[in-house]
Amino acid sequence: MTKKDILEIKRRYKKESHNFTRIAGCYVDNEKNKILSFSESPLELEDEEFFKYLEIANKCLSGKLGNNILQLPFPNDEIMGGEKYSLLMQLKATGLKDETVLDEFFDNVIENYLITGNFLIVLFDDIYDIPMKTTDNIDLGDSEDVFEYILCAICPVNLSKSALGYREDEDRIGALVRNWTVTPVESAFMFPSFSDRNADVNTVTVYTKNAKAPHKEFWENGLHAESRLTSTEKKNAFTSMVEKSVGSDTDESKEAMFNIADSLSGFIEKQKETLPEDAEVGITGDDVEDICVTAGVPEEKAERIKERFNDSFEGTPDAPAAGELLDSRLLKDQELHHEKAALQREVASLNKVLSDSGIVSSDGTTSDIYVKVPEDREAQVTTAFVDGEKCLIIPLDPSDTASVNGEEVSL
Repeated sequence: MTKKDILEIKRRYKKESHNFTRIAGCYVDNEKNKILSFSESPLELEDEEFFKYLEIANKCLSGKLGNNILQLPFPNDEIMGGEKYSLLMQLKATGLKDETVLDEFFDNVIENYLITGNFLIVLFDDIYDIPMKTTDNIDLGDSEDVFEYILCAICPVNLSKSALGYREDEDRIGALVRNWTVTPVESAFMFPSFSDRNADVNTVTVYTKNAKAPHKEFWENGLHAESRLTSTEKKNAFTSMVEKSVGSDTDESKEAMFNIADSLSGFIEKQKETLPEDAEVGITGDDVEDICVTAGVPEEKAERIKERFNDSFEGTPDAPAAGELLDSRLLKDQELHHEKAALQREVASLNKVLSDSGIVSSDGTTSDIYVKVPEDREAQVTTAFVDGEKCLIIPLDPSDTASVNGEEVSL
């Protein structure tokens, strides 16, 4: 599934272009009790209400592919007769109209989705008449195939914050009634996946708001799909490998992470020169070792990083692309780090110049009055009392010029 596939589906999630045939849902309280279940046609909803559901649908396919959105395969034995897979197929086949199937699905989510507090399960049934397109991506309009799928969103429901407001019935300012509010989508999935403009019944596309800690318990137990690492998890795992090999919370470790990020960025740019546009840059354990050595990591420590990388990723479906290991924030911090170091060097150099010129003394104090004369006339500068005031005496030749604070003065 590509970004292009996702955008083709999402662009239809509008009032005038959607084709949702049914919306179903279940509201669950903190004790896992089903408070409310519903299944209705979008045509029965008021516009304002339906627009809120469209927002939920859009969020189900948002974020970065490979990080917030992942395509998970089903094991063969699950496809050949697994209970969870069969339930998903029934949901799609019944178009969210069978209460028994819906209840079974809601029970499955409640049992396998770990969440504290109230939450809402929302299901959408959608039918997309896939238009024919030319090889240069021109839409011919005529339907080539039909893609029917279900979209599921899980949204926490929180009590609104207490606040003052206008109480119209009492014509006064007072405490507003706190209500249970549906918050943005936390997790979602689409079944089947939409891959290369076709239905892929062998996979499910999942969404997670928190790429650092997705609800894998639901992917594995509620859907019986094969779990995958998000890009954030891969990047964090790589950072941990470096820290364990170099040493964490030390200046050496921080400097190593800066330099590795810079070296990794250079590796990616070089590899892209020989790859098609938008192609992912692969990376091996040997590449990781070379990148670390280039970054100044001692060879024995670079070897340990390589070993940890291979132990975690070699030969697994979670093997990362090089870009997934690159911490963009670290690169930005590195730029600031270099700029700060360069500024410190400039300040030190300037202080030396000022010290050598006498503007700043060796102890760092600044002179109130700064006088600069040719070196061969320094010995002629003396002090004397004039009209009771101590003054600097500088002998002048008829051809001399002088300036005070940058302004030329008459002699």
